[in-house]
Amino acid sequence: MEKKKEIKINSKYPSVVDLRNKAQKRIPKFAFEYLDGGCNEDVNLHKNTAEIRDIELLPYYLSKHTGSSMKTELFGYVYDAPFGIAPVGLQGLMWPNAPEILAKSAFEHNIPFILSTVTTSSIERISEITEGRAWFQLYHPTEDAVRDDIIKRAEAAECPVLVILCDVPTFGFRPRDVRNGLAMPPKMSVKNILQIMGKPNWAMQTLIHGQPNFETLKPYMPKGLDLAQLGKFMDKTFSGRLNEEKIKPIRDMWKGKLVIKGVANEADAESAIKLGLDGIIVSNHGGRQLDAGESTIKPLTRIAAKYGDQIKVMMDSGLRGGPDIARTMASGAEFTFMGRSFMYGVAALGAKGGDHTISLLKTELQQVMEQICCEEVKDFPKHLIS
Repeated sequence: MEKKKEIKINSKYPSVVDLRNKAQKRIPKFAFEYLDGGCNEDVNLHKNTAEIRDIELLPYYLSKHTGSSMKTELFGYVYDAPFGIAPVGLQGLMWPNAPEILAKSAFEHNIPFILSTVTTSSIERISEITEGRAWFQLYHPTEDAVRDDIIKRAEAAECPVLVILCDVPTFGFRPRDVRNGLAMPPKMSVKNILQIMGKPNWAMQTLIHGQPNFETLKPYMPKGLDLAQLGKFMDKTFSGRLNEEKIKPIRDMWKGKLVIKGVANEADAESAIKLGLDGIIVSNHGGRQLDAGESTIKPLTRIAAKYGDQIKVMMDSGLRGGPDIARTMASGAEFTFMGRSFMYGVAALGAKGGDHTISLLKTELQQVMEQICCEEVKDFPKHLIS
């Protein structure tokens, strides 16, 4: 008999907004602003969520309703909910051991967790925690040898899905991070030291777990590398700019499911199909790359309508709760991912944050489905008020 993860919610934090507020009080300002901020003036950051929330759903109160199920099949695997944990860089900076906390919670709740190349746990460690169920997002290396080795490690770790990132051809201009001198490790200016002293719990946990590092990238770093020079190493080793010529060898090499994240228009979606990719994640990197771009929900709606029968169409950026997931699914997404919401949860509640946030989102989404009389996730589009 299938054992389901028990849903438990901390009643002090019954919304993602509550988690965000608690996180802001609990971690240093430079870490919170890295997590919370967008680029330039944060126009697209706020537009992402606002335009999702312009979408309205139609309830059918007098229809026959025997119950609602969040179970969702994706790439031949049935997850317990139509949402997963998006890749986030520098997770251990925001809360020590964050990737492992979230990977464990995702595994226990049977939802996907995507590990970023530039976060603070290794492919191998996350695979161990998730019994080979975690996805991996590849930030494209400049050298083919590094690319191939990382892909082989993901394959050896039994990652079922490889996600390639296309929306970081250049680093976004983020004024908060510039002011904070954010680097890896963070620059120990007087201002940052005072911020750390004001968050003793974060400081103690960081001391216990050790300074966060790019664990997946350790084999490629020069021995004796001064961490102060890490930024130069990253600039030299990785190029976020993708094109068809770079994708083709990855498709040839990777035998599992291949997904591209960061698609924002129909032309790129069509290219992904021609290249034989299995899925796309419509995303604008959480509003962290292009302040003058569209919100994610607009291209998602167009791409899903035009190509949804040819490739799996998913979305992240801007979702902050169960109703947002429902709105996005009704607009044509087959699956959704969230990054900040889960990091708020871990920053707010530590080791209990992953379980609480997933439980909260499941509860919210289940309520929406019951309210509008939507029995299965695939039925959400029937409730869209267009």
